[in-house]
Amino acid sequence: MKSGFDRAALTSMLREGVSALPLTLIDAQIEQMISYLALLAKWNSVYNLTSVRDPNEMVRQHLLDSLSAAHAFKDAKNVLDVGSGGGLPGMILAITYPAIRIAMIDTVNKKTAFLAQAKTELGLANVTVYTGRVEALQVEQKFDVITSRAFSELCNFVNWSGHLLADGGQFIAMKGIAPNEEIERLPAGWEVTGIESLSVPGLEVARHLIMIKKVHSSVFESEAKLTLK
Repeated sequence: MKSGFDRAALTSMLREGVSALPLTLIDAQIEQMISYLALLAKWNSVYNLTSVRDPNEMVRQHLLDSLSAAHAFKDAKNVLDVGSGGGLPGMILAITYPAIRIAMIDTVNKKTAFLAQAKTELGLANVTVYTGRVEALQVEQKFDVITSRAFSELCNFVNWSGHLLADGGQFIAMKGIAPNEEIERLPAGWEVTGIESLSVPGLEVARHLIMIKKVHSSVFESEAKLTLK
């Protein structure tokens, strides 16, 4: 690995950060995440997958940032990460929860080529990678959770991928500052069911999870009747 990638120091930093989160990882998972980071750093030197180049900052801004939200996915079964880029949070969720199916989609070929290579090298049998626009994606089994990390405005996120959400499923959007104006622009038929403030070890930044679900049709019908009166 290129100079500057001190695997032992990065492993120690990641382990210390995880200890501050509501999450338990075994040593093999910590090692797997550092192996993923090594691959990302290697590919990044050629393909520019992320603007973060310092390995220490990659641990904080990529691994720990994604892990700070991981607890919200513990009961999921089939997750789609939209605009996954270099695999965040998708790859981290796949390592954290090997029993959960994790799909990732991105429009950029070099990014999905990296994801496919990482899946192979890390032995992640629970990962599926798609290349293309999410609004054109069709799947046999819809997702109970669809997530994104700084992908797009919430209304676009919901409009473009809503057809892929299973009945009773939810969106979990990873955002910085609580996006109140974006929430107000959500399309009709969708509602925010929860907003959770996150703390990322080693980072003094605002992070929020926005949970969104489809409004039950009976609620819509009741509102429509009230409007007509």
